[in-house]
Amino acid sequence: MSRAAVLGLEDGSTWWGEAFGDAATAAGEVVFNTSMTGYQEVCSDASYNGQIVVMTYPLIGSYGTFDLAAESRKPWVEALVVREAMTTERGLPDLDGWLRANGVPGLSGIDTRALVRRLRSAGTLRGAILQVPPSLAGSDDVGQEAVAKARTTAALAQRPLVREATGNGRQVGSGVKIALLDTGVKENQVRELVRRGACVRSFPATSTAREILQWSPDGIVITNGPGDPAAIPQVTGTVKVLLDAAMQRGTARPLPILGICLGHQLIGRSIGATTSRLKFGHHGANHPVQDLRSGRVVITSQNHEFQVDEASIPPASGFTVSARNLNDGSVEGMRHRALPIRTYQYHPEAAPGPKDNEPVFDEFLADVRDAVAAR
Repeated sequence: MSRAAVLGLEDGSTWWGEAFGDAATAAGEVVFNTSMTGYQEVCSDASYNGQIVVMTYPLIGSYGTFDLAAESRKPWVEALVVREAMTTERGLPDLDGWLRANGVPGLSGIDTRALVRRLRSAGTLRGAILQVPPSLAGSDDVGQEAVAKARTTAALAQRPLVREATGNGRQVGSGVKIALLDTGVKENQVRELVRRGACVRSFPATSTAREILQWSPDGIVITNGPGDPAAIPQVTGTVKVLLDAAMQRGTARPLPILGICLGHQLIGRSIGATTSRLKFGHHGANHPVQDLRSGRVVITSQNHEFQVDEASIPPASGFTVSARNLNDGSVEGMRHRALPIRTYQYHPEAAPGPKDNEPVFDEFLADVRDAVAAR
């Protein structure tokens, strides 16, 4: 053991293991992810900004890391916790080196099953990771120092998570014009749109609705992102203006809008619904969701802590619940009764996860092309 490390939780528990990745401390909310593969995609998902991620699958790192698996410009997790951090023999950069190069610490060798059971029972907890020489492994003083650091860690709502995660704006592809409000977008959302024949222009989360609409988009996507939607009222205001523009255009000149994950929640809040925190969030690639129109069940990739409260959706808004999570009954999608505006709490672009839900992009772009043809 070259470095020992301890995870201290705000409930007072300590979890000792071996450090890997960067030799740094970390603090944030501790959540768990149930994906069996896709650890690099998980780490580079900006929705994890401010969080320490525990992988439930025990063997992590076996196939290394590579550029095409990155979902954004860097890993966003505060730290990665695993049962066993593996090395690769394929000549690819390994997980340990990738995390180290990006300043992200890791913790291995702990009982992740017991840790996840605690998180499921208590709900999401704040935690902190400290690293020490092997001679100090198991030290009560160090463990309590980690607990104290966890208890003083700021809540995610107090950090500008979306402002940190948003990009500077760019344009890729050709075809119908899709404006993408980037609140922490995963790269595969852009790829899925571009490969279906779209010109995608990303707008930073600080953009105004006027700036977006001046580009005269054929459709709009509100992306995934980190944190509490209630903590970013400015972005909710932007989304509301975009929705109002679509409502004013009506069915004569429709403006299709697609909301994904945080985008789903922001659209919910912009129509007057409330959002609330789930006990331990949805994080993983095996969540069953039922489409309420067809009855079809799909397996989805998810990463969020908050939900749209079904009872709070105003009947006069024109929106109805279109999909439901079969594990806990939470809202997984909304659809406008008359206009081509749809939202999904899950990640149709997956990465990682099953590809069951790629047709979401086909349906959205079909709406866009129909709207263009109707002009």
